[in-house]
Order: sequence, then structure tokens, then C-alpha cells
Amino acid sequence: MAEAEPGGDGGEAGLPPSSAYVIEGGVPLRGTVHISGAKNAVLKLMAAAVLCDEPCTISNAPRIADVETILEVLGDLGAEAGWVGEHELRIHARDLDWDFIPLEAAKRLRASFVLLGPMLGRRGKIIIPNPGGDRIGRRPVNIHVEALRALGAEIEYKWGYYYARAPGGLRSTELRLAEASVTGTENVVMSAVLARGQTIIRHAAAEPEVDNLIELLNAMGACVRRDEHDRHTIVVQGVPRESLHGASVEVIPDRIEAGSFAVAAAVTGGELLLEGARPDHLGAFLDALRQTGIDVAGEAGGVRVGGRPPFREHRISTAIYPGFPTDLQAPFSLALVEADGVSTIKENLYEDRFDYAVALQRMGANIHVFDAHTAVFYGPSQLHGSEVEIPDLRAGATLVLAALAADGVSRISGTEHVARGYEDMVGKLGRVGARITEERTECQSKS
Repeated sequence: MAEAEPGGDGGEAGLPPSSAYVIEGGVPLRGTVHISGAKNAVLKLMAAAVLCDEPCTISNAPRIADVETILEVLGDLGAEAGWVGEHELRIHARDLDWDFIPLEAAKRLRASFVLLGPMLGRRGKIIIPNPGGDRIGRRPVNIHVEALRALGAEIEYKWGYYYARAPGGLRSTELRLAEASVTGTENVVMSAVLARGQTIIRHAAAEPEVDNLIELLNAMGACVRRDEHDRHTIVVQGVPRESLHGASVEVIPDRIEAGSFAVAAAVTGGELLLEGARPDHLGAFLDALRQTGIDVAGEAGGVRVGGRPPFREHRISTAIYPGFPTDLQAPFSLALVEADGVSTIKENLYEDRFDYAVALQRMGANIHVFDAHTAVFYGPSQLHGSEVEIPDLRAGATLVLAALAADGVSRISGTEHVARGYEDMVGKLGRVGARITEERTECQSKS
């Protein structure tokens, strides 16, 4: 008898701690920061490459730990996958001779679950573990599973793994996702590419990372489009497998990295040009910056951001795109820590995304976390250097930014979380004036 399917709780990332950041705060950041390719786009583009048996090239790929993890998984499945340039990947899934994704990969990276859809489409079967990733509350994968079942997949959960197969191939359907999940949307879209007939996906995610995936799929010979009257509806006309071919795609700039560096500029009293950042991908976030009194200007080469605390109090609520992004509420909280008055963050998408608050309180911030979805900030607070540990990816970036704004020296352990999603953070910050070094550590982080 199969065991009950879990909710897909985040779990720990499973990465061994290896280093710490030592940061001397109080230095305004000035200059230009190049924004890397988006973590939340490149991993799905890599997964899509297994749909065809010809080479696919992905340019502007970030050099981050999560990309290395997916490269390992693709290699285990039988694909030839690796770097062919400083920021260019080549994936050739000519012969996929393995239908099993190991538990270790899933523990390190929740996004490995996005291989469920394309592997079902290409091979008709896959065994994949319940995913891990950042510990940020309940993130159920049943959205993926139920949608793929609607496409004709037979999926059973037992012993910590999903056993999925489509012996007669996938078939088209019309479905509505229970939540506008980004990864859930991407999994279903990639599955539907090789399903017979037309699939209509309602309540689909509208994020630009999904559009980046659609761009690659269509370049490969798929037929995917958003409904012109409703961006949350995606229509996929299935094609024969032999219709798919190799293609090239450029990863869009990382709007989360851009937002993090925007906050860094403001809270340190500096000014940065975020080279390559797309203001059209950052609308709600940039609006919130402006409303707190932070200067924001779009330029031909990116976005320029500057400011000087204290800022104006503000209230934000996270929402699906194009609303305020949940991945930027932690970095944005620093503007509220340094705002004059009472500000609030309402986290509507995930539970337990305020883990960073404890560390910020230790550094001098006056924050009250009322529940898993609401935090209140009483400012302005002067942060001071401290020794803190990073609980997850976005909180990690937030603590680095807090240390840059603080008086004194901070030591931040658990940097492996930051390495998962931010390319060369130490180098990028150092080049715009930050006093930051990375040192190796021998002791183990708390679990």
C-alpha cells in the first residue's frame, strides 16, 4: 500500500557549510553591478533540454551551486551537460538511459522536481524523490502531481519517492491549477508539449521566468502561448517528439538579484547602476522602493538606485506576479528597518519566511513577528555588527545586506545558501566598495 503523499515541505538544502563572510559595515556602495542570469529561469531551461535528443545551448547562465546540481542530475540521467563558455551551457540529451533521480540531489535542490514533467514527456517514466530546497514553510508538490495525473500520468508515492509513468503517452486536457505555482506551471507546460492534442492551463503563473521557458520551448519546435486576454492562461498544442529539435536561448536577468543589490545601494547610503536589470520585470518592487523615498531611475543599460536613510514607512503584501515578489520581501525589510515609523510585511504565499527576523533583531532591529504571515517593523533602527547564521537563500542575502549597513564588523556563517543563487556575491560587492571577505570554516552549522 502506498504511503500518503506529503505536502512537499521544504526541508534543509542539504549543503555542508564551508565558509563565512566577514563584513565591515558603514561603507556606501557606489559603481556598477552586472546582474547575472536568473536562477529561477536557468534551472527550468536546463530541464526543458531533455525533451529533445539534439543539443540545446543556454547563454547568460549564472555560475551558481544550483546550476552545478542540475548538471550532475542531467549527467546521471545520461545527458551530456556542461559549460562550454564562461556563462554558456550545452545540454545534449541524445541518450537518456536512467529514469531515477537520487535523493541527495532532491535534498540539495527543490527545483530538481521540475524534471518530472519533461522526463514523463520524453521517456514516459521517472522515479523522483520528494523535493527539498530552502526551509520556507509548506510548499506542496501535489499541485504538480494532480496536474500531471490530469494529463494521464500514473503517479504513486511510496518510500519517499514518486513513481510516475505514462505507458500510453500523455493526453491533452483542460485544467486549473490549485495555485499559480511557478514550478507547477512549468512542469505541466513541459509535459503538455508532447501530449496529444491541445492542453489549456488556467490559473498559470505569469512570471517572466515562465515566459523565458516558453521562449525556449517554441524555439525547440513546441507550440506554447499565453492567452492574449488572460496572462494566467497558457495554451499548449502538443507536437510529435520528432518535431522537437535543438535550440538556443538566453537566460533573462535575475530580478531577485537586482532587487537585492538595489536594497544594498539604498541602505548603505550609496548609489548603484544595476547593469542589465529589467525594470519591466520589477514593477511592484521598484514602486515600493519609490514609496519609501528611495531614488529609482530606469536607464538604457539597466536601473540606477540610490538613497539615504531614514526612509518613509511603508506596508507591503506579497502576491503572485506582477505583485510584490515573495523572494524580495526579506531584502526589502531592511528598508523598513531603516524607515521612520511603523511598517508591515504581509507574506501571503509562504509560511515561515520571517526566519531572518531573529538575526536582524540580534543586530539591533526592532521587529515583531506576529505570526507566520505578518511582521511589523518599528524604525528607524541602527544596526550593529554581530555574528549570525544564514537559514536560507533569500534570508542569506538579507543578512549580508544588513551587515553592509551596520556599524562594526559582522561574521555571517552558512554562506552555502547564498552560493546556491547569487553568483560571486563577494566579488560583486567588493568591486563597488564593500569591505567583505570570505573565510573557510571547519565547524558545522546548526541544522
